[in-house]
Amino acid sequence: MATFDDVLIQIGGFGQYQKVIFFLIYLSSMMFSHLYFGFVFLAVTPDHWCRSPGATELRDKCNWSLEQEKNYTLPVGQSGSSSYSQCEKYDIDWNSSSGSCENPLLFVQNGSQDLPRTTCQDGWVFENGSFPSIVTEFELVCADAWKVDLTQACLNVGFMFGTMIMGYAADIFGRKLCFLFATFVTTVSGLLLAFSPNYTWFVIFRTLQGLFSRGGWLCGYVLITELVVSDYRRTAGILNQVSFSFGIMLLPAIAYFLPAWRNLQLAITIPNFLFLTYYWLVPESPRWMFSQKKDEEAMKILQQVAKRNGHTFSMKAEAITIEKNDEKMNRPSIIELVRTPQMRKHTLILMVNWFTSALVYQGLVMRLGTLGGNIYLDFFISGAVEIPASIIIILVIERIGRRLPFAAGGLVAGGSCLIVVFIPENLTWLKTAVACLGRLGITVALEMVCFVNMELYPTFLRNFAVAACGVLCDIGGVVSPFIVYRLAAIWIEMPLVVFGVTGLIAGVLVLLLPETKGVPLPDTIEDAENIRRWKTSSLKAHYQQIVQHSMETHNTKDTDAVKIALNS
Repeated sequence: MATFDDVLIQIGGFGQYQKVIFFLIYLSSMMFSHLYFGFVFLAVTPDHWCRSPGATELRDKCNWSLEQEKNYTLPVGQSGSSSYSQCEKYDIDWNSSSGSCENPLLFVQNGSQDLPRTTCQDGWVFENGSFPSIVTEFELVCADAWKVDLTQACLNVGFMFGTMIMGYAADIFGRKLCFLFATFVTTVSGLLLAFSPNYTWFVIFRTLQGLFSRGGWLCGYVLITELVVSDYRRTAGILNQVSFSFGIMLLPAIAYFLPAWRNLQLAITIPNFLFLTYYWLVPESPRWMFSQKKDEEAMKILQQVAKRNGHTFSMKAEAITIEKNDEKMNRPSIIELVRTPQMRKHTLILMVNWFTSALVYQGLVMRLGTLGGNIYLDFFISGAVEIPASIIIILVIERIGRRLPFAAGGLVAGGSCLIVVFIPENLTWLKTAVACLGRLGITVALEMVCFVNMELYPTFLRNFAVAACGVLCDIGGVVSPFIVYRLAAIWIEMPLVVFGVTGLIAGVLVLLLPETKGVPLPDTIEDAENIRRWKTSSLKAHYQQIVQHSMETHNTKDTDAVKIALNS
């Protein structure tokens, strides 16, 4: 009997056909990054101040500068700031004011600070030269600024429920079908989003995108992982993350040339229609088909892959050992994730790491954005930082394994965040360098958590397990902005303390997971439950093969053969 990895080796392992399929899926992953992070450019908040009816006419009449108009109409910001308030104005009717052009506030006895103030009841004026964003169009500032955070939170809530729904559906209806359906709904929602007449419809379409986009991305991720032998799974998974990073680096260029939010939304949405052609270009996962007793369809796909790779495939379905779903195990469920001791431990540890990775990853990105500077350049750098993380993983994952790099990512991120807290403010370059090291570490952890998640669960449960554990990632995304902005009001470095502690805890917990390097993907709960013993028995069998080979080749006794085997 042959395992499914043996079958994949016979049809080409990681042949030309698989590489083409992977490239197609990687393109969709790159575009998913635009949906995930495009909101940064859709919701740009330019400098703004209260509109004062009549003041603009006086400005033209009196030939005031913009600075003079602000000085006459706006109080200074909070805490004696030299900047003007963005949410208050002097409560003056400029259409009936008795002041002159030289001294429009002449009627004030004790200076402008005694003037009554009011909120921006007549709307806002946005800085000249600012391009339309949802903030300027729907006036999401001051008392309504929370609506910007709500929009992003709704996307993450959509991710949370959508990944569960799509993960469950993908294990029942297939990876390919769910990927195509999610792509279609996400793309149509993106088009409708670009023509949203008001904020309410924007939130509705944004939530709808969240319900399907991330679940579809995970379906594609699982599909390519199941099409490749274990020796190349890490390459397939990591390159998928690299394509996501390249998408991040490409996004600011698109936003630079198309800064108006509706045009940008169309530009990052319309290309997704091309992914619907994958109906003819991308096959269903044959591993999933075998698990669903669709042996005939699975064999046709395997023969197709073998033919495209220049191989012949003559194996019978009966000779392939992969667990088929039966009446007792025909549907994935939450219970299966925690029913057995080892899988329960794995699920809890992975959930903690999904949450922590998203919390720290997004938190560090948002903290970088609050430092000011060129938003396009800063965003490009934030994507470029992720490339070295992928290179590090590729270089060490097959030499060292999965567990240690995974744990090191969380420990480095947590340690770096805590170190930054104690670096003096005047050493800006050092704080920036250590913070970048933390960003590198958490990117490694974020890339590894999904990869390891798939290797620890059986085939019939794999997509659902990634989706279920990944829900904590979305919860981390919802919590992250509150950590960054609310705790910073207490102490500017407090968010880094939270990120540091959670990162260290997550990194230590990873050390309790089994090593999956060189272990075939489990097909049953028993396989997943006994990964440690499975790996040990596989190593013993491999070692015995070396000893036997040494005895036959060198015509030696057992003791000499053992020495030769050890040297091997």
